[in-house]
Amino acid sequence: MSAVSPRIIELVEYVPVFLAQSEIPDAVGETLWRNYEKQVAVNFPSPKTGYRWRLTARGWVGHIPLTPDFHLALRPKVQLGNLLGMLEYAYDLKSFRFLEGLFDCQSLSDFYERLAEILAGRILNRGRQGFYCAYLPKTEDLPYVRGRINVRQVISKPWDVKVQCDYEEHTADVEENQILAWTVWCIARSGLCTERVLPTVRRAYHLLQGLVTLQPKSPQVCVGRQYNRLNEDYRLLHALCRFFLEQSGPSFEMGERSMLPFLVDMARLYERFVAEWLKAHRETVLLPQGLDIKSQERLYVGEGKEIYFDIDLVLQDVATGVAKYVLDTKYKVPTAPASSDIAQVVAYAEAKGCQEAILVYPMPLVEPLDIRVGRIRIRSLTFSLAGDLEQAGYRFLQDVLYTDTLGKNVP
Repeated sequence: MSAVSPRIIELVEYVPVFLAQSEIPDAVGETLWRNYEKQVAVNFPSPKTGYRWRLTARGWVGHIPLTPDFHLALRPKVQLGNLLGMLEYAYDLKSFRFLEGLFDCQSLSDFYERLAEILAGRILNRGRQGFYCAYLPKTEDLPYVRGRINVRQVISKPWDVKVQCDYEEHTADVEENQILAWTVWCIARSGLCTERVLPTVRRAYHLLQGLVTLQPKSPQVCVGRQYNRLNEDYRLLHALCRFFLEQSGPSFEMGERSMLPFLVDMARLYERFVAEWLKAHRETVLLPQGLDIKSQERLYVGEGKEIYFDIDLVLQDVATGVAKYVLDTKYKVPTAPASSDIAQVVAYAEAKGCQEAILVYPMPLVEPLDIRVGRIRIRSLTFSLAGDLEQAGYRFLQDVLYTDTLGKNVP
């Protein structure tokens, strides 16, 4: 790392920023274009741009270290407090009270560092208590007998002084701990932790390094895990790991100086936030209406499994399982819904045999939608990210459940 603080260029979602041609080296601009075109639209200096760079964040927020000396900070268009509230729901962190003190963070990078400090500190605490261990089956040629002897191997090679044994080893080198090791390794390489927190992260990694094998882990391994009385505290650790692993992109430079970007896909986060908010209020709001919720339902079309839909959200009758509403979240604010989005949600409704299809936006549209296509009613509704998220959620549900075809509230 350079002794000089890196230059940081800030971009806000969907707001273009123009920079003089001399402000970005050509090699850095090319790296950004080649590796992060999905996150940032890059227009090179040309007559069309007035011989300036034109950079536009495409609905992602976070931090991209292009070189040790040149970084991009992608800022959210929503209030930071509400972004953190979305992350709480999306990663099932709301029940952990330590997050209450994090809402005074001044930036997403600050939140990342503070959360990294919490994870590293809890790993160190678990290390002092002893990391979770399990018995794993192993087969090994040994100079002594351990466990069960492979009799066939002994008979076939009577001259071999080593005996093949099948046994179980009590070890901490299990996936529960490998997830922690890989996560803190990624955090240490992010370049987002200051010298106040980085030593704690490194201590947590070095503590695990002597016990587990460093293996790449995907965020999916943190989901749906089974816990028992010996490792129940790993539930929180893995929830935090999932957050970091889903936001850590690939490093495009190899070597000790490479750094990992930290990127949040706001469209995906919005989709997950809406789903998790509904699940969190299922008993108090949905069940009294006789409804249950399913998220990311995969529905195969035709005889084979080559064609399928992944439906964002389905509200279904608790008793019969019949779909009452299909919802598709759209993290964008057009003037009116796009024809392709309408066709998509209609296809979802047809596939589920449902008569209510809803497009969900983070802000009210200038031209809201309430039409019928055959027997299917299609509406555009708002789960707002401005103001209080809880109140916005209740208003959204009221619009979903209690609005008739004329747009009037049903008493």
